[in-house]
Amino acid sequence: MKVAGFTFIKNAVKFDFPIKEAILSILPICDEVVVAVGDCEDGTLGLIQSIGSDKIRIIRTVWNPELTTGGKVLADETNKALAAVSPDADWCFYIQGDEVFHEDGIEKVQQAMLQYKDDSTVDGLLVKYLHFYGSYDYIATSRHWYRNEIRIIKNSRSIFSYKDAQGFRKNNDEKLYVVPVDAFMYHYGWVKEPKIMHKKMQNADTIWHSAKDNEARQIPVVAEFDYSGIDMLATFVGKHPIVMKDRISSKNWHFEYDLSYNSMSLKEKIKDLVYRLTGRELFSYKNYRLK
Repeated sequence: MKVAGFTFIKNAVKFDFPIKEAILSILPICDEVVVAVGDCEDGTLGLIQSIGSDKIRIIRTVWNPELTTGGKVLADETNKALAAVSPDADWCFYIQGDEVFHEDGIEKVQQAMLQYKDDSTVDGLLVKYLHFYGSYDYIATSRHWYRNEIRIIKNSRSIFSYKDAQGFRKNNDEKLYVVPVDAFMYHYGWVKEPKIMHKKMQNADTIWHSAKDNEARQIPVVAEFDYSGIDMLATFVGKHPIVMKDRISSKNWHFEYDLSYNSMSLKEKIKDLVYRLTGRELFSYKNYRLK
């Protein structure tokens, strides 16, 4: 069985993306990792090269300036990396530049890959998510943070990255059939020094909205990101992936959140109760079909 990782990145140094940790987290499970490095303004290429693994294959890309709404350019870059995966790979393991796969899930994912490798009714594997917010000590818990997503797919040319690259589709926009795996992806996209986080959000506006739309939105000019605008957080009590140790120890900002400020509507309380009791998510959109 051959497993190929794939990812894309641009300006990881400038916006402090944990792309190095992301790649390191999937290297043990992959025979190769394709990294699409965009037209950067910083030392991203050198950062990827510094990992020093012969499993890594870098391709250079230029982000399409015409795909500036709805995050379409993210799917476009994902598909460039996916297209460069070796044709003899059985599985493709996708990871984004602000995600880190927890090593506790490696054996479970490998077992699922072996079990479903030759099952033509299974298109991919579904992993669980924790979304960190403000610091490495808090996770976002409200319903609008996705709890699961496809990150492992069969190496099929019929499968492609969908919309803003959160998930995948096949053929004529068909949802993939996937099998859930008890393995976690840790999402650190909302954990940065506030000034850098603000710059990242400004850059995101250029990916999600046209220049005309951004001008019409009249975005206020501020010096740093305000993390206080969050509805629900919980204290993280687990352990972070091993590859995150140095990054976490070098954290240079302070964020605390009073859990008594958590707020949830009656509808959200009911949905949360049902999920805790049954594991079912009421009225939630799923970009996949469970096998």
